[in-house]
Amino acid sequence: MKATAWMGKDSVKVVDVPDPKIMNARDAIVRITTTAICGSDLHLYHGYIPAMRKGDILGHEFMGEVVEVGPQVRNLRPGDRVVVPFPIACGHCTSCQRGLYSVCENSNPNAGIAEKIMGHSPAGIFGYSHLLGGYAGGQAEYARVPFADVGPIKVPDEVPDEQAVMLADVFPTGYMGAEMCDIKPGDVVAVWGAGPVGLLAAASARLLGAERVIVIDRYPYRLGLAREHAGAETINYEDTDVLDALNELTAGRGPDACIDAVGLEGHHGNAAIYAYDRAKQAVRLETERPFALREAILSCRSGGVVSVIGAYGGFVDKFPIGAFMNRSLIMRTGQCHVQRYTRPLLERIQRGEIDPSFIISHRMPLADAPKGYKIFQKKQDDCTKVLLTV
Repeated sequence: MKATAWMGKDSVKVVDVPDPKIMNARDAIVRITTTAICGSDLHLYHGYIPAMRKGDILGHEFMGEVVEVGPQVRNLRPGDRVVVPFPIACGHCTSCQRGLYSVCENSNPNAGIAEKIMGHSPAGIFGYSHLLGGYAGGQAEYARVPFADVGPIKVPDEVPDEQAVMLADVFPTGYMGAEMCDIKPGDVVAVWGAGPVGLLAAASARLLGAERVIVIDRYPYRLGLAREHAGAETINYEDTDVLDALNELTAGRGPDACIDAVGLEGHHGNAAIYAYDRAKQAVRLETERPFALREAILSCRSGGVVSVIGAYGGFVDKFPIGAFMNRSLIMRTGQCHVQRYTRPLLERIQRGEIDPSFIISHRMPLADAPKGYKIFQKKQDDCTKVLLTV
C-alpha cells in the first residue's frame, strides 16, 4: 500500500509499504478514505519529537471503511464507515475507566521510554514516534486499529468525511480545551493560536456559553476565520502588545480563562525574546518555545483558568511559576481524551450546531502529502488545514 513516511527532518515521502494485518483479537483493519495533516505533525516534521525513525508512517487523523475485524471485535463489521480517535486506548484500565483515554495504561508498548522523560507513560498514539508506541499512522491507504472495540465509532451516511474526520482529533481537542475552562455566563475566554485547534476551541467556547472570545495570532486570514466562525474579537500580536490589549479589552482584569492552542513551536512578536528561545531550542537546552503559555499565565485574571491543549513534549525555560502560584491560577491540560467526546460532538454536527469543516483550506490526494506538508508548514496560499483523500 501507499503511505506517508517520515524520512528525516523536514522530509516526508509517499512510499510503498506492506499492508497491515490483524495482530490481536481486538484489532480492525480500516481502508482509509480521508486523512489530514495536523499541526502537531509539524513537530515531527521539524524533528522536535524524539524517537522517530526513518520510514515511520505518519498521521493520526483518519477515517474510512472497516475491511476486517479480529474475533473479539463485536461492535464493528466489514463495511462500517468509522472515524478513529488518535489516542489508542484499551477501555479497561483505571485511566480508561475514568474517561482519561489519552493516558491509557496498556496501549504504549514503549512505556519505558516515555517514563524516562515524563515520569509515567501516556497512551500510544497513531503515527507519533516510538516514544508513544511506534504505531503506523493513518496517512496511508490502510491502517491497523488496535482496541477497535473501544475507539472507532460508526459515522452515519449523511455526515460527510470532511466533517466526520474532524472528530479524530481537532474538534474534540478544541472542545476539551474550552470545556476545561469551566465557562460561566458572562465569561471572557482568550485563545492563543488561530490554527485548526485554536479556531475550534474558540468556536467551542461560544457553544459552551462564553460571552466574549478573543483570539490571538499573527496571520490576518486566520484571524478572519476566528471573527467569521467564532464571533471572536482578535489581536494580531505582531501589531499589539498582547497583555496591554487584553487588559484594555477586559477593564484591567484579564480574561476569565486562557487557552494555549499553540504548543512547543510558538512564535513571538518581540524579536529578542523569540531569538532567545529559538537559540536554546536549536541546541536542545530547552525543547519548547512556550511564548503562548507564558503570556496566557500572565494575562489570565487572578483565580482564572489556563487551559493547555497545544502540544508540548519536554521542558520549558522561564516558566512564570510565581505568577501562577501567587495569583491562584488553575491549570488544566492533557492530550485529548477523544473517545469521551466523539459521540456527543457527532450529535452536535448532526443537529447543525457547528460545522467543523470550516477550518479546511486545502484538499489533495494522498500522493501529494509532501506538498501538503510544505504548504502547511510555510502557511502558503492561506493554508489552515490540509485534507488528504485516498
